[in-house]
Amino acid sequence: MASSKKQLLSDLPPNVKSILESWVNPGHRLVLGLSGGIDSVVLLDILSQLQSSLDFQLSAVHINHQLSPFASNWATFCQQLCNHYQVPLQLVPVDLNRESGCSLEAVAREARYAEYFKQDVDFVVLAQHLDDQAETLLLQLLRGTGMKGSSAMPVARVCKSGATILRPLLKSTRKEIESYAELHHLRWVEDESNENVAFDRNFLRHKVFPVFEQRFPAYRQTFLRFSQHFAEASELLDDLAAIDAQHSIVEGRLQLESVRDLSNVRAKNVLRYFLGCMGISMPSADRLSEMLRQLLDAAKDANVRIVLGDNEIRRFKNQAYVCQKTKKGQVELCWTWQGESELKLSGIAGTLIFEKVVGQGISMDKLLSDNVLIRLRRGGERLRPDCLRPRRTLKNLYQEKQIPPWKREAQPLMYSGENLVWAAEFGVDCSYQAQDGEPGLIVKLKN
Repeated sequence: MASSKKQLLSDLPPNVKSILESWVNPGHRLVLGLSGGIDSVVLLDILSQLQSSLDFQLSAVHINHQLSPFASNWATFCQQLCNHYQVPLQLVPVDLNRESGCSLEAVAREARYAEYFKQDVDFVVLAQHLDDQAETLLLQLLRGTGMKGSSAMPVARVCKSGATILRPLLKSTRKEIESYAELHHLRWVEDESNENVAFDRNFLRHKVFPVFEQRFPAYRQTFLRFSQHFAEASELLDDLAAIDAQHSIVEGRLQLESVRDLSNVRAKNVLRYFLGCMGISMPSADRLSEMLRQLLDAAKDANVRIVLGDNEIRRFKNQAYVCQKTKKGQVELCWTWQGESELKLSGIAGTLIFEKVVGQGISMDKLLSDNVLIRLRRGGERLRPDCLRPRRTLKNLYQEKQIPPWKREAQPLMYSGENLVWAAEFGVDCSYQAQDGEPGLIVKLKN
């Protein structure tokens, strides 16, 4: 037994070093996601040993989900631990959106990764290991996730934020990590929720995998190969979707007529690809099929609205759009302009940019004759952007320009008192347009 432990002791740091050498160059900045649990504590110990020889910069970040009564104790522990290793630590509390409709585990993960992607580093280093890989695969299979969802976690993955997620323990088992911690007399915290088998992942870990271990001791490596096969098949499906997308995805919108020309399997594949391109978390296979049915088969005048987390899929003029979920009470939003060059429209996505000019845009004298307010549509608004044409309702103007209905509700309108002066998409009302030599204001909406 002693010789076995010594072998484990000698294997873990070299394995981590080998992975780091494949990715990390001298001077690179690494931040470790430090929960205080055994996995991240072991990885911190190993990284601190390798920091000098590989010449990288090391820091840590602890995400406090504020779910456990012991959360503040864990943060204190992580701070003391990093003080011991002389590693800078950032403590980040997060507020979880428990009304998202997703599981608490999924919401916590999303919040955690959102903070990781904000880090100004080259690598975000996570302590996921081979047992995590097996648990994730089986969970995804049980949830009916497709090829991509069941693909193996990669050792390294470049993210849209520019940082690379690096998992140097991914080829190591939980037993190896536990043995290393024991032999080095490391201390860590125990999350009491890890014993709660009401959570699916914990149920697999405590009730299912011990049985697998007895009958199929090599199941971790087998599951890994299985995940890698899924990853390869998923890559082929993406290649096919990219070919179909040349006709089906135009300017960030899914062209439903082109999708109708595909077989059902390829149509679902290109829809899945479209959602991925738009940064949407992948729905289950059943949900994806139902989405495709609604988009293709609902009546032409149906108001198709499919909610996916904080986003929604909308249909207009045989095109599918991804947009932010409409919020209740949005129509009541109101902002006051007091001369600033930018105005962030909190509550909707967008910022108004104001540029003072001469002889263009809105007449400053007329605009400032009353309070300047920014509001959203309430119905019945009329505007005359073209002095050669009569005043018309915004509804008619939006229809003529073929602006989707849900976008109309989030278009800011500028008022001087009760008079509509300017509308995004259409510009300045004729009666408020600046004349030659007159101080003016150009307004632009930046999304």
